[in-house]
Amino acid sequence: MKTITIEGQLRTGFGKSATRQLRSQDQVPGVIYGGSQEINFYAPTAAFKNFVYTPSFQIAEVVLDGKTYRTILKDLQFDKVDDKLIHIDLLELVDDKKVIADIPLKFVGVSVGVKDGGKLVTKMKSLKIKTYPKYLKEQIEVPIDNLELNGNIRVEDVKEEHYEILNSPRIPIASVVLTRQLKQEEATAPAAGAAAAAPAAAPAAAAAKK
Repeated sequence: MKTITIEGQLRTGFGKSATRQLRSQDQVPGVIYGGSQEINFYAPTAAFKNFVYTPSFQIAEVVLDGKTYRTILKDLQFDKVDDKLIHIDLLELVDDKKVIADIPLKFVGVSVGVKDGGKLVTKMKSLKIKTYPKYLKEQIEVPIDNLELNGNIRVEDVKEEHYEILNSPRIPIASVVLTRQLKQEEATAPAAGAAAAAPAAAPAAAAAKK
């Protein structure tokens, strides 16, 4: 499991003025929820770069005043003008308390539909799950070898031990669709068959006239 360390400071000042001052110093205020108490802190903007700007699921170990908090991302807030990170919410991992997290999907294998000329279309990049911290992992692997042309893999088809999947079960997460070339081949096939049958029918018609 990927882990990143963020060193920060406990917040002592609050309110809009104190928050503006932190941001002017290139610091990002944040809150850690889920533990015995809420922890208000701040850390340099650069410290969050490899944690926020990545599709990977990671654990952040936040070091504050000599104590380390194991956390996962809960929410982010960006400036509407320059899209700069201005606030972060983290969820503390407590061994005996289940957490809700978005785990990325990894599609494994080559589907029979793709081998037949179709195109794989992924419709979801992650699933929302509920589990204990010890079962968290970087990704959920989804085998697609048996996915046929015009077939779908749905949320309900994903079986992951220890995970309660919270997404609606009937939502498709991946499918194999006909490519333009395949559609053209299917469209021309009946026409070609009819053209081939026409010459054979002509002699039969002539014989009938005799």
